[in-house]
Amino acid sequence: MGTVVQLKNQINNSYFDLKNSVEDKLVLVEEKIKTKLNSDVALVQKMTNYHIKTGGKRLRALLTLGSAKLCSYSKGSRDINLAACVELIHAATLMHDDVIDVSNVRRGKKTINSIWGNQSSILVGDYLLSRCFEMMVEDGSLEILKLLSSTSSKIAQGEILQLQHKGEIDMLEETYLKIISTKTAVLFSASTKVGAILANKKNKEKDALEFYGKNLGLTFQIADDTLDYNSEIKLFGKRIGNDFYEGKITLPIILLFQQINNVEKQNLKDIFKKNTKSENDLKFTLNLIVKYNITNQCYKKAEHFINLASNSLSIFPDSEEKRVLENLTTFSLERSF
Repeated sequence: MGTVVQLKNQINNSYFDLKNSVEDKLVLVEEKIKTKLNSDVALVQKMTNYHIKTGGKRLRALLTLGSAKLCSYSKGSRDINLAACVELIHAATLMHDDVIDVSNVRRGKKTINSIWGNQSSILVGDYLLSRCFEMMVEDGSLEILKLLSSTSSKIAQGEILQLQHKGEIDMLEETYLKIISTKTAVLFSASTKVGAILANKKNKEKDALEFYGKNLGLTFQIADDTLDYNSEIKLFGKRIGNDFYEGKITLPIILLFQQINNVEKQNLKDIFKKNTKSENDLKFTLNLIVKYNITNQCYKKAEHFINLASNSLSIFPDSEEKRVLENLTTFSLERSF
């Protein structure tokens, strides 16, 4: 249980270090997002205002700002505009996600679809994406336009891939990694690569930051999926078992199914076939996860991606910005929010 105890007790300040290092620009990102979400349609304005108030870590925006700073970008405000852009892409995908997953709570607050319905949520998500494309065109870089538009396309494909395998309890780990690569990691990698593009860096630096972002994103999603089954951690935005009740097959369940005996396999299969799962079903699953030490196994898998992410920054000269981004890989695994 050493890793779990470490996860619970160790405070990693790298997220706040990154936030503090670009605080002045992050304020401008928030202003840009508010400006871009202004609408003459009252319902759109009400929904986007609600979305802004729900907050969030703004991690993808921070990665764009931090990567641009690492690459010594200093001319103009393109980093602010594009940080807002990647954050809006993320927000749009969350709105669509909540409809698909029939989610009622996100970040401890009611989801937009649970208040205004699925139709409005889908349309406002589309509105956010259309605003993003306006911002990409305004930026004027064909390279960035191509990168972020293809990223949006991959995220949509990742959602469909996840739907295709919904409830598939014997899902391959390879399939799971493909899903989270497209659903989550691809936007992380785009966010970090944008910083290098803005600073007119060579392909080597662009590729390094893209690789860093991808592996950071994989670590982040594995940690997120594992926290959902870690009853020792109760500090972050969604209740324990949220993915379980929605019937999502994530790494903890995949690893569990590979190791349990035939009777336990049948019981777990029966549970995941249910449209509505009970609290006892969750308790049964959590007990199996503890029995087979699945949580630590998940974190061990994530450590592989941490090392890949951290090592990819070795081509950059030592700096405070580099140190913060390297440390962020540990935060993505050890976070409890």
